[in-house]
Amino acid sequence: MTTQSGVLIRRARVEDAEAFAAVMSHPQVLGGLLQLPFGDAAEWHARLTDVLKPGDPRLLLVAEVDGTVVGNAGLQQQPGIPLRRRHAMGMGMAVAPTHWRRGVGNALMSGLIEWADNWAGVLRIELNVFTDNAGAIALYQRHGFEVEGTLRAYALRDGRYADVLTMARLHPDPPRIG
Repeated sequence: MTTQSGVLIRRARVEDAEAFAAVMSHPQVLGGLLQLPFGDAAEWHARLTDVLKPGDPRLLLVAEVDGTVVGNAGLQQQPGIPLRRRHAMGMGMAVAPTHWRRGVGNALMSGLIEWADNWAGVLRIELNVFTDNAGAIALYQRHGFEVEGTLRAYALRDGRYADVLTMARLHPDPPRIG
C-alpha cells in the first residue's frame, strides 16, 4: 500500500533487520520505546525470524520512503494470553526522526487498523505511550485511541522512572453476521 505522502507500507522481512536496528536504536527514538539500548542487526534478525514464521498471528509492517525503511509498527497478543482476551492486541511503533511529522506514523497506523478491523477480527488495540510524547499521543487520538489511565513510574528511562498513558481503540463497527 502506497499512501498519498509517498510512503510504502508493507510486511516486514528478515532482510529489514539492519533497518530495524538503526531506527529502534536511534537516541531520539529509543527514549520513547521500552527497548533497551544497543540492539543490533543480529538481534533484530532473530526477532524478525521468529515473528515472520508461517502461521504467526502477529503483524509487523514497515514504512519505506524512496526504498529506505524509515519506520515500523506491529500488533501482537501477549504470550499466554487467556482465551477471554484474544480479541485484544498490543501495538508498538517507531519512526526515524528524519521522517517525523511527514505522514509515516499515519500511514503505519492506517495499515495496522485496516488489517485489525477488516481481516483479523480485532476488537481492541492497546498501547502504552510515555506521557511526554505529545506527537505520538496526538497521532493515536486521531486514529480513535482514548486514554484509559496513567501508569506511574512505569518504566526506567535514562536513569529515571517515567509515567505512561495506557490507551486503547475499540473497533468502531465490530463485525456481525449478515
